[in-house]
Amino acid sequence: MACLRSFMRCFLAGAGFNTRGLQNIGLVYAMQPGLAAIHTEPKRYRAALKRYVRHFQSHPFWMPCLVGIYLNVEKAIAAGRFPSAMLSKVKDTTAYSLSAIGDSVFAGSLLIFWALLTICLLLSGHTVAPLALGVSFFIGLQAFRGYTFVCGLRHGFRFLERLKRWNLINWGRRVKYVNAGLLLWLWAIIWPRPFDQWEWLVGMAALLLFARFVRTGVLSRVLAAAFFVIGIELFPLMERLMREFLSL
Repeated sequence: MACLRSFMRCFLAGAGFNTRGLQNIGLVYAMQPGLAAIHTEPKRYRAALKRYVRHFQSHPFWMPCLVGIYLNVEKAIAAGRFPSAMLSKVKDTTAYSLSAIGDSVFAGSLLIFWALLTICLLLSGHTVAPLALGVSFFIGLQAFRGYTFVCGLRHGFRFLERLKRWNLINWGRRVKYVNAGLLLWLWAIIWPRPFDQWEWLVGMAALLLFARFVRTGVLSRVLAAAFFVIGIELFPLMERLMREFLSL
């Protein structure tokens, strides 16, 4: 029951977000039921809580996995198989590593995939498919949270070896390639009609050029987006002037 309460509290991890410790309050709140069940002596329970009140930050989708891993380690600490002083060293490394993976795979790949595909389906006249897609993603996310929590609780840091074999970073890169195709589909849907193929190609070339500038650090994202929007607004005028020049 204590483990189930810790898992359910992971959904509220961001409720106590603060500028000093970031997600530390949410982490402690999620850890409390499990720690109370593991460390029955009040002194050891308070000492265990202090191990999690300092600065903590990771991707929220990984919170159940991390809580499960930390509870597994706390069991080892209570049994004398793991020195408590070592926890802070590996805790931050694990949290930050999973945070980077979460930002790339979930926020930077799958979330964009869901948004682009939903928009394309809605603009294409579909209504049931986008709803089914959203429900599937929601159920899949909860299954992922539950699975990683149980595995972290059972295997502790050894579960990280299994995560490494999943090769999530490369899967996130593959999803980004799919997102590029969805972006082309979206452009084909929303581009004003009738349109010439060369206009569409010029727009795509400009988008790729600005993306290259952003990636190499030549332009910030804000400036690149501003220049791109300005170019879209001035494109009809430039096209008209070009046609008048060619007609001379």
